[in-house]
Amino acid sequence: MLVGKMIKGRAVTFLLFLAFIFTPSQARSIIPLPQPFRSFKINTTQNANSCSYTVQITTSCSSTRYTRDHISLAFGDAYGNQVYVPRIDDPYSATFESCSTDTFQIKGPCTYQICYLYLYRSGYDGWKPNSVTVYGYNTRSITFTYNTFIPSGVWYGFNYCNGASSASI
Repeated sequence: MLVGKMIKGRAVTFLLFLAFIFTPSQARSIIPLPQPFRSFKINTTQNANSCSYTVQITTSCSSTRYTRDHISLAFGDAYGNQVYVPRIDDPYSATFESCSTDTFQIKGPCTYQICYLYLYRSGYDGWKPNSVTVYGYNTRSITFTYNTFIPSGVWYGFNYCNGASSASI
């Protein structure tokens, strides 16, 4: 009698286990994806070169072998401080080749914690960055994971500023 109950108990546990495994999951990815930002505006009034930043951009191994496209970068904080680099690319120096990491020293206005970063690409080659990491003096380093091709002609990236007006300055 006791053996029969143990077998039934194990059978029920096994059936529950199977039901758990084969039930479709409703979970969503917790990894945010970059988004196009069509109304993004560059703040051209911030010319101060008071702070230094190091920006590391890793190009995916599944990107094109190289790109001749024009690549621009903008990042900033929730208080309206923005660093803008109109041309970070250099087609003559093997910048943004696939499976590579490029490091840039950038001067710009000082920011608090960086909470948004956008890339802009124009051209026909295509480009797939894997990630962009920004290091600054007054801010913790932050990494934005792209791992997708950047569309041409639109600012594309991340805004973690909790709805602050920083991205539409």
